[in-house]
Parts: sequence; C-alpha cells; structure tokens
Amino acid sequence: MERARRTRSVMLLCVAMVVAAGCGGKPKVRAPKVPVEIATVTHRAVPFQLVSNGTVEAIQSADVAAQVSGVITKVAFHEGDVVRKGQLLFQIDPRPFHAAHEQTLATLAKDRAQQEAALQEANRDQQLYTQKVLSQSEWDQARANAGALTATVRADSALARTAQLNVEFASVRAPIQGKTGRQLVHEGDFVRGTSGDALVTIVQPDPIRVRFTIPEQQVPMLQRYKSSAHVTISPAGEPIEGKLVFVDQMVDPMSGTLLLKGEFPNHTGLLVPGQFVDVRLVLFVSPDALVVPSQAVSLGQQGSYVYVVQPDSTATPRNVVVDRTQDDLAVISSGLTAGERVVTDGQLRLSPGAKVQIRAPRAH
Repeated sequence: MERARRTRSVMLLCVAMVVAAGCGGKPKVRAPKVPVEIATVTHRAVPFQLVSNGTVEAIQSADVAAQVSGVITKVAFHEGDVVRKGQLLFQIDPRPFHAAHEQTLATLAKDRAQQEAALQEANRDQQLYTQKVLSQSEWDQARANAGALTATVRADSALARTAQLNVEFASVRAPIQGKTGRQLVHEGDFVRGTSGDALVTIVQPDPIRVRFTIPEQQVPMLQRYKSSAHVTISPAGEPIEGKLVFVDQMVDPMSGTLLLKGEFPNHTGLLVPGQFVDVRLVLFVSPDALVVPSQAVSLGQQGSYVYVVQPDSTATPRNVVVDRTQDDLAVISSGLTAGERVVTDGQLRLSPGAKVQIRAPRAH
C-alpha cells in the first residue's frame, strides 16, 4: 500500500509539472522587417507641359509642273538635291516656242508698219477734211482704219509676249529653294502643260513645322500662358526646342481639339514631312516645386497618401495633396516637407507602424 501511494504521488507531481509548463506564457515572436525602397522629398524646377502627338510638315513645298507641252530634252538635277530658287530643273524642247515667237514678232512688225502708214494717212486726211476737201465719211473711214490697225498692233504685242513666255516656260525652274523629291519624268518623256501633273516636288527642309492638337479643356490654360509657351520634341532621344508659331482660332467641333503648330530648326534633316513625333507644349516652369516620385503616392478612401519612414525605421501613412503629376514626379502642395523620406516600393506589404528595411533600388 505504501509503495502504491508513493507511485501515485509521483504521477500526480509529474502531471502537475506538465500542466504548469503548458500554462506558462508563450515567447513573443518578433515581426519581420518589410523591405522597401525609399526616396527623399526634394525641391526642384518642374515644367507644366501638355503632351500630344504631332505630324511634321514643311513650311513651304511646291509641286513643280510644266506650263507648256513638249518633250523633255534635259534634266538638270539629281533626286534629293538641294536647289536654289530659279535654278533650272527640266528643259523642254524650246525650238517650237522660238519659232512661234519669231512668227509673232514678224506679224507685229508688219502690222506696226501698216499702223504707222494708216496714222500718217489719217493725219493728212484730217487736214484735207478741215479744208473741206474730204467728205465726213472719207475722214471717218481714215480714222477707223488707223484705229483698227492700232488695235491689231496691241493684239500682236500680246501674242508676242505670250510666245516669249512660252520660250521661258520651256525652261522649268525651281519656284522655291529646297530639297527635291522623287523625279517623276525623264529625258525623252512628253509632258503636257495643261495636265498639272507634278514633275518633281520641292520641300523647304529648314526650318520645319510640327502640327499637333490639344483638348479644348486645356485651351484656357494655353491662353493664359501662351506668351511664355514653347514646344519640344525628341525624335531621336535628344530634345529639340522650338517656338509656338500658330494657334488656330476655332476648336474643331468634331474632335473637340485645337490645332497648334511649332517651328523647329532642322539643319541636319532629322525631321521629315509626314513623320510622327511626340510633342510637349511647355506652358510654364514651377521653379521650386516640392516633388516625390509618383509611385510613392497611393490612393485610399481618404484620398492620396504616402508612407513616411520615421527616424526609428517605422512607416507611417500620411495624407497628401497632389497638385499635378509630371512624367514620373508628383508635385505635392501639402502634407510633406523637404528632406522627409517616403516609400516608393513595398507599400502593399506595409501597415501603420511597421518596421522597414531599406533596400537599394532595383535596376531597371
């Protein structure tokens, strides 16, 4: 019996120790730090710009056509040449036009001689009429003959000038200075002056313009800052700055947009008519804007907010007012001060007061 009581006591003691151990407090588990990327709130100059798509167009272009008909006997340029105004491009066989011109000159000379004779006769007949030697009808006939021949000489002179112009038109010259495009006719081709078909197109390459549009909602902002506005494009990665030279007077009712044009230098020929480019219309520049990377700003039920990293490495959400975004920057009008650190990556894993571990930005 005694041994049985001792065994029972030992068992009860063991059970009590196990129960006591099970009822003891659990060890606290420390929450892991959340890896995040951060950026510093800074002041910088930020432009206010409107982004659009534009089309390059020439300030001047000309479709060169023949004004007289004939056979092309000479082509005086190569495709792609830069030609000056008045430079010979095509020569149409001038011989028929020279012959026609000489014929009109001969006719003019003949009629002019007849005119002079008629005028002299009319002067003599006037004296005879005054002396009552000629009748009224004879005097009237002399005057009519002189007047008719004077009109004939005028008509001959006009025909001679037209024939001279045709001789000049046989030499097709550049109406503007610029770069030639594709040659559409060759030596031996017959061209018609009445067809209006282009023989070649000349485009002025420098300077050049870009046409683009902005939505009608942005027109008041444009009108406010139009005097300081300028335009930039980046056709090859490097920005090219130009000036705003045209603002249309009416919003297109079909598209709800306003047409604008910028003018750019094009010494290297980088811009080609018909080319599409991204356009930035810079209206003004905020010289001391408070900015954070736009990815730092999140949108919640209470509006925009960011996670601010405190000195003790905890993250605290804070409401902010975003004035505008420009490219990858958010311009903050209130809620932050320069020098504070905000989380730019890892916000989805954060909760108020969470500890953070700052990691280096990942390469893109």
